[in-house]
Amino acid sequence: MSPESIEPAADSSPLNAGAGSLADLARRERFLQALAQGVADGSVSRVLLAKPTARGDDLERVTARPLVLRGERCLSFVFKHRTRDITKNEPVDAALATIADLIGTRFAHAHLFTRDAELQLMMSRKGRYTLHRARAAIDDATRPAVEAASDDDGARHDRQKHRFVSLDAPFLVELGVTTRGHELVPAMARKWKQINKFVEVMAHALESAGVGPTAPLNIVDFGAGKGYLTFALHDWLRRQANGAPRALDIVGVELRPDLVKLCNDAIATCGLQGLRFEAGDVGSFVPQRLDVMIALHACDTATDHALHTGIRAGASIIMCSPCCHKQIRPQMQMPSLLRPMLQHGVHLGQQAEMVTDGLRALLLEANGYDAQVFEFVALEHTSKNKMILAVRRHGRQDTPQAGRRRADVLAQIAELKQFYGIREHCLETLLGEPA
Repeated sequence: MSPESIEPAADSSPLNAGAGSLADLARRERFLQALAQGVADGSVSRVLLAKPTARGDDLERVTARPLVLRGERCLSFVFKHRTRDITKNEPVDAALATIADLIGTRFAHAHLFTRDAELQLMMSRKGRYTLHRARAAIDDATRPAVEAASDDDGARHDRQKHRFVSLDAPFLVELGVTTRGHELVPAMARKWKQINKFVEVMAHALESAGVGPTAPLNIVDFGAGKGYLTFALHDWLRRQANGAPRALDIVGVELRPDLVKLCNDAIATCGLQGLRFEAGDVGSFVPQRLDVMIALHACDTATDHALHTGIRAGASIIMCSPCCHKQIRPQMQMPSLLRPMLQHGVHLGQQAEMVTDGLRALLLEANGYDAQVFEFVALEHTSKNKMILAVRRHGRQDTPQAGRRRADVLAQIAELKQFYGIREHCLETLLGEPA
């Protein structure tokens, strides 16, 4: 159902300027009253503040969800900054005041999701407010985080056997995913899904690569961040060995020293072996041995440098989640056939993304890997959910058949580059392939 305006637009004539201002304040107040009432009666599932009012604001969006913490009702906030997310729980009154302070000052858009409807409060550049209401979709993905988590846990669909990480894992407490009682923090429900999906994908990749449950592994995770996925993979690999000795050397590489310290402190608290975090990036950290290379959300050509590191080291598995595609887009010439479609900036951006990652997959194929590009589970607070997964092919790569396959793939790469007028692709340059 299309959104309906709750209030008619105020007359914009000068004589009604004062009345318009009062109407704007009334719309803002109605939104805040609906929020307070929804929190009180338990109908609110999520609040989202978006579209920063100031260009260059490091705070990109804020999400808040209801939470009961030690018997007290709170709102659990996730403040999404450019380089990190900050989670904070506030009592209801303080939380409502925080949201009120942010609306109109830091954010122009506010969305209130309830069981029955979505309210949208939007502020124009001139400071005028509009308030719209729309019915909630039946399959609305904005249902309460706790409901989504319990559904994913398999309480109603008997999917418990598919969980790869247990909520009882001590590292989840240290990273703030679960409470001390090993209950999922509602604000982390999507992250919890991401963790399990990541381990599931890696489990299938290891099986395809022929890596047994007790085989030694050297793994590097570039841009590990807070280490959710790095810890989860270590936990699953250790449990997969089922008590048998397994040599693991897993390194999380992260630029931010505060996150490196946080993760190493969590390792010490949990008494984990074979896992460590070091400060650095894909350009400064050179592993001595590499079986699995992971680089999620490596910006622009950092993805190419990570792929190059994995290929040159002969890693059995390479897993990347690309982010940003700035190198190819300025080079792209619009073929005459596609010019009417690619004249739109959004289409050109999507095409540049597809071409960049398509060429990356082909370069992996040319270098002895079976590569696939697919959509990963929706990552928390981001639409960057594409993943490139490459598994090194079994058998010798110097046979005539392998040589012909490589030549065919390189020919495809050259043809694509010529079609789009691309002069250089970073990964190809790093690998020293012919233009």
